[in-house]
Amino acid sequence: MTFTDHPLYVLAMLCLMVVVSVYVAKTKVGSKVGAALLVILFTAVLANLKLIPSASNTIPLYEGIFTYLAPISIFYLLLGVNLQSLKKAGAPMIILFLIGSLATVLGILIAWYIVSPQNILGDDGNIIAGMLTGTYTGGSVNFNAIALEYDFQERGVLYAGTIAVDNVVTTLWIIVTLAFPPLLRGIWKDKKVKATRQTLEAEDKDQLGMHSLMWLAFLGIGAFYLSELVKQVLPQIPFILTLSTVGILLAQIPFVSKLGGSHTLGLFLVYLFLAVIGAYCEISAVVELQQIGLTLLLFAGLAVVLHGILIILLGSLAYRDWEMISIVSQANIGGGTTAIALAESFNRKELVLPAILVGTLGNALGTYLGFLVVGVL
Repeated sequence: MTFTDHPLYVLAMLCLMVVVSVYVAKTKVGSKVGAALLVILFTAVLANLKLIPSASNTIPLYEGIFTYLAPISIFYLLLGVNLQSLKKAGAPMIILFLIGSLATVLGILIAWYIVSPQNILGDDGNIIAGMLTGTYTGGSVNFNAIALEYDFQERGVLYAGTIAVDNVVTTLWIIVTLAFPPLLRGIWKDKKVKATRQTLEAEDKDQLGMHSLMWLAFLGIGAFYLSELVKQVLPQIPFILTLSTVGILLAQIPFVSKLGGSHTLGLFLVYLFLAVIGAYCEISAVVELQQIGLTLLLFAGLAVVLHGILIILLGSLAYRDWEMISIVSQANIGGGTTAIALAESFNRKELVLPAILVGTLGNALGTYLGFLVVGVL
């Protein structure tokens, strides 16, 4: 064993890439790329320089991160899904968000039959469709949950390419959702839905103290083991679906929901997982993505455009508030963070908290809808 294969050395380098990526993501240029994609890119450079093992000479550490840390990271991120607080979002936001989620599923299915990505992607096509359904309903939590169930993360280059395409489409959709309310208003006058102004409580939920750490460690390991037992008894139920369900149910318990640091811990483990994805990205395999990358971009882009058309048509039947529809669409495609930015841009302060809350609803729904699409296709 050379020193570059030693698990402690490799783990230290993966952690270092996470540190570097988080700092770079705070810069003006880095913020446009995002820490998640930066982790993949930086680790890919290390692997291709032979400073850490790559896919062709993988080590048990990588498999351990895929098998244990990645699923547990999803569990921790889902502990922030408090469904009881959804009533604060108000009926209009929840109804429009559910319409948007339906629009995502229909957009993926229609784009599938128009683009026929399976002709280029083969058996990976329906898995990618499920991953995109998940991420365009709730976010990257759902994207990774679908990928892990089908071991798609081991397709390092294709997995990273799908993330890159998703980032491009999401960024472009921010521009579209900023533009379409004033454009639509010139065609069909809308009516702003009155919403009770909610104040965003500043809760320091990311403080990870000893009390929270010991409970989170127990809950994460215990939930993982319980999900393994369910898989043995009911093999037809995806392991990650059970783990996600346990996480969502536990999140409704006040004691668990008050534990600080679950998001921080979950996000760090996700970054470690993405670092391994970067190590799997060998340059020799990137060349193969030329036609595949174009197909992915066309498929994801068309699915999101169709989502937009459908949420405008269906959403306007319920509430013809173009700004609210735009914010909800962004909560689907880009997640709660970009939805908040949109609410601020439209000066709809009263929709900031509802945008966050429907984002958590997306985290809860996305994995289920993703598996539904994989099954249908």
